[in-house]
Amino acid sequence: MTHGYKVIGNPKSRAMRVLWVLEELGLDYDFSPDPPHSDAVRALNPEGKVPVFLMDGEPFTDSVAIIQYLADTHGSLTFPAGTRERLRQDGFTQFAVEEVDGALWTRSKHAFVYPPEKRLAEIKPLAIWEFDRAMKTLERRLGDREFVMGDRFTIPDIILGHCGGWAVPAGFNLPDGPVGDYLARVRSRPALRRAMKRAV
Repeated sequence: MTHGYKVIGNPKSRAMRVLWVLEELGLDYDFSPDPPHSDAVRALNPEGKVPVFLMDGEPFTDSVAIIQYLADTHGSLTFPAGTRERLRQDGFTQFAVEEVDGALWTRSKHAFVYPPEKRLAEIKPLAIWEFDRAMKTLERRLGDREFVMGDRFTIPDIILGHCGGWAVPAGFNLPDGPVGDYLARVRSRPALRRAMKRAV
């Protein structure tokens, strides 16, 4: 069954993860680069957050839920649910969201998301420390594998690769060595280049 897919959201946001997965899967989709809290976004998600993913006109939110759904539905970028490999993969996904994305999002909220009176300038050094610690953990967990799950590119690689692109303009330093090489390898994928070109 063919679904009508549409992604709504600023391409500099987590919406890029959804575009990247759709390109990896070779799926057709429409894209609208509406910013968070715009009227178009609030009409579909009262919280105003992006991405909003429309499937046959029905809105869904949360980038991780969306991309894992797409991977499961189209049988790629993931190990099957209920397998030990999926258990390990989901562990990497949770690590990416909690430890890596979490540090970046904390910094972003205090840089431009929260009202000025709620922002704490001293949060940036703490967020950088958390990010650096997560990169050291990633190096240990990655080992000498091509991707986090070995030679198979999966959903947590998408999240970590997206975070790698988010980190530098946000004032975080990416590590050299195995993790830096891994992030460069992930971000060199043709599907990401196609997604970025589509989002311009």
